[in-house]
Amino acid sequence: MFRTFLMFAAFFGFTGVTLGAFAAHGLKDRLSADYLVVFHTGVTYQLVHTLALLAVALLAVQLPGRLIGYAGIAFIMGILLFSGSLYLLTLTGVSKLGIITPFGGLAFLVGWFCLGLAAWRIA
Repeated sequence: MFRTFLMFAAFFGFTGVTLGAFAAHGLKDRLSADYLVVFHTGVTYQLVHTLALLAVALLAVQLPGRLIGYAGIAFIMGILLFSGSLYLLTLTGVSKLGIITPFGGLAFLVGWFCLGLAAWRIA
């Protein structure tokens, strides 16, 4: 689990910074101000949850168990669904993609819940 979560954290960190720079420099003249804010929200949530995933990777070594693994999987799914849907929505203009975003938010909540429950169970 450590290696897998660490690799996902590295990938999401790299792509989060890249997408943030792309939005700031390459999309500012192509997207409306509203869509730039939406794209930036995706980047922000991606980077915050990349740090959470990094923490999960480190915790997986110290606190092996299903809850830590579930938290990591939920954070990965949250980034893909929440941030990914916001990126696609802004770049394609297909507003129906916004239907996916709440499922990503729910995945983030599940991840934080699992992490909290794992902390609660520490002896």
